[in-house]
Amino acid sequence: MWYVRVMPVEQLLMYLPLACLLACAAGTDLRSRRIPNWLTLTMAVTGVAQSLTPLAVVTPGQSLVGLLVGLVLPLAIYAVGGLGAGDVKLLAGVGAWVGAWPLVMIVAAAAVIGLVIVLAQCAYHGRLVALFQNAWALVMSVLLIRRLGVAHVIETGQSRRTLDRQLPYAVPVLLGTAAVLAFSVARGAGGMP
Repeated sequence: MWYVRVMPVEQLLMYLPLACLLACAAGTDLRSRRIPNWLTLTMAVTGVAQSLTPLAVVTPGQSLVGLLVGLVLPLAIYAVGGLGAGDVKLLAGVGAWVGAWPLVMIVAAAAVIGLVIVLAQCAYHGRLVALFQNAWALVMSVLLIRRLGVAHVIETGQSRRTLDRQLPYAVPVLLGTAAVLAFSVARGAGGMP
């Protein structure tokens, strides 16, 4: 069943450390297109640690499953060059804070937000045709994976860059996390059906 766990505004304040860490990651990613290991490790450790406190937003089991899903879910995208290793570790840290199902919604929201940003960047730089050509080549190689092999799909993904600079993915993750948490609070206040 599709649902979002409803939370009161007071519980939303428990996510303040996560929001601060995500804001730091987004700022760093914007400047250097890297997310430091110390930051992603801090996010993962504090996510699991908060699950052990009386004010926890998730149970320890939910935190560990969220951490695992955050590592496994983006690995295919990482393998074809769509995400950096720091992005994968960032999603694992977010998963430790929110659990598996909210993380899936955050990943979906971040994907939509990232798509909008990339489309805007490509339109601004006159690279929309190249974006669609590269996306088509990647889709076709994935569909023909049995014939072409995994190595070919990975090579196609890594060689088909439309823009010189990668999307600072921590920004869509920050915005996606804020959107999912805000949606949950709005539902709790009676604002959403």
